[in-house]
Amino acid sequence: MRNQLLFLFFGLLLLACNSVDHYDLIIRNGAVYDGSGTPAITEDVAILDGKIVKVSKSIKGTATRELDATGLVVSPGFIDVHTHAEPLPLMPRAESHLRQGVTTSLGGPDGGCPLPMGAYLDSLESQTVGINIAYLVGHNTVRNHVMGLENRAPTSAELDSMKALIKKSMIEGAFGISTGLKYLPGTYAKLDEVVALSQVASAQGGFYTSHLREEGLGLLDGVGEAIQIAEQADIPVVLTHHKVVGAPMWGSSTKTLSMVDEAREKGLNVMIDQYPYTASFTSLSILIPAWSMADDRYEGFAKRCEDPVLRDSIKRGIIQNLINDRGGNDLRRVQFSRFDWKPEFDGKTLYDWAIAEGLEPTMENGAELIIQAQIHRGARCIFHAMSEEDVDRIMQHPFTMVASDGRYTAMGKGHPHPRNYGTFPRVLGHFVREKKVLSLEEAIRKMTSLPASLMGLTDRGEIAEGQFADITIFDPETISDKGTFTDPHHYPEGIKWVIVNGEITVDGEDYIDARAGMVLRGPAYNR
Repeated sequence: MRNQLLFLFFGLLLLACNSVDHYDLIIRNGAVYDGSGTPAITEDVAILDGKIVKVSKSIKGTATRELDATGLVVSPGFIDVHTHAEPLPLMPRAESHLRQGVTTSLGGPDGGCPLPMGAYLDSLESQTVGINIAYLVGHNTVRNHVMGLENRAPTSAELDSMKALIKKSMIEGAFGISTGLKYLPGTYAKLDEVVALSQVASAQGGFYTSHLREEGLGLLDGVGEAIQIAEQADIPVVLTHHKVVGAPMWGSSTKTLSMVDEAREKGLNVMIDQYPYTASFTSLSILIPAWSMADDRYEGFAKRCEDPVLRDSIKRGIIQNLINDRGGNDLRRVQFSRFDWKPEFDGKTLYDWAIAEGLEPTMENGAELIIQAQIHRGARCIFHAMSEEDVDRIMQHPFTMVASDGRYTAMGKGHPHPRNYGTFPRVLGHFVREKKVLSLEEAIRKMTSLPASLMGLTDRGEIAEGQFADITIFDPETISDKGTFTDPHHYPEGIKWVIVNGEITVDGEDYIDARAGMVLRGPAYNR
């Protein structure tokens, strides 16, 4: 009997050792910022089967691999709530995002998304991807599917069709609805249409993100409209890539942030996301009056330009935008990123093009060149038209999340905005370490638990037991973005390891194609 008891005792002891004390990965001695906004604690983090299973001062036991994070920050993986994820099927590695510490991306911003949503998400799951990916359903895509680029209100039947598409996309996995009210065809939608569609998303547990109708002279009205949507549709609202465009409006962030605070005091859930640069990126057509591109943004536009009266009106609208909006009142502030008709000007400016054509670089000549560019299928541009003071002020608001507004990018291809490589390291290096605009713990909160709370991700965004092991480990003394507007193709420095669902994906200087990402589905999804 005694021997049997001893055998049982040692058997249980051996089982306990084997089941508790060996992990897939242990991160030791790091300054752990849990994502909540509190200061760091030096702790170990143990990972098993893709989850964080232990966070403690000193974890005993062994692991298949151990990382020594002495002198480094251990943070939840960054969550980018504004990603142009369109290239993901062709670039499933998502390397340009993962190398800046992003482990989860939210695609479908500014009113654009893949449809049908369910089939697209299923295809990504079958393909496997390197990053956790989620999507919004885009109002512009839905409206274009039902109505094309028509500049009018929908009929009741068309509105019902759009509502059905929104609901279907939510049930298939979308997290909410996005609008691009500055872009075609969203710009043709009135408030009542947007509210009606947002109510559908709200009923399915979703939230709303908006490229405002205006971000320059009409900025305050644009913010006011978004707040109206929050109230009338009873839906959380994000002022996405919030900024102040054009010198006449610089400083207006004091007013827009006060509007957000007043809305929140009324009980409305209004938030912000922002990229840390003083230049935006979008189509050159943003300088062109929207009415002139109705029905067909190229051929239809060209036909209108044949009418001298219409052409003069179009030109005056462009000049207005060049002076007061994204043109920054200087042709050198409009920089070509991708110009298929004139690829020799990629990375150069509208000023450079005017000089090359032998033209005086006036607003009038700039407007004529923009008309010619749009007739020849347009261009993608970087617009240097914001002030750093507004960027700082918006960043400091407690409900501002860090987000890139960038897209997955292949090293050396084209001339992208540097945010595609450097958004999150730039905040941590330039704005935290150098300018001290934010504390490190607050910056991490804006990259992790705050966006996770918006998306309803209860199992991501924090360093805590039971969370998925999405973790970014970096050196707070060296982390920095390296890409510039003239030389954008550089990965950031100072990020040592990036872990996605327990798999090391960035290992020092090496990217590992682990394809450990998950396709995330929203609150209405039911497989």
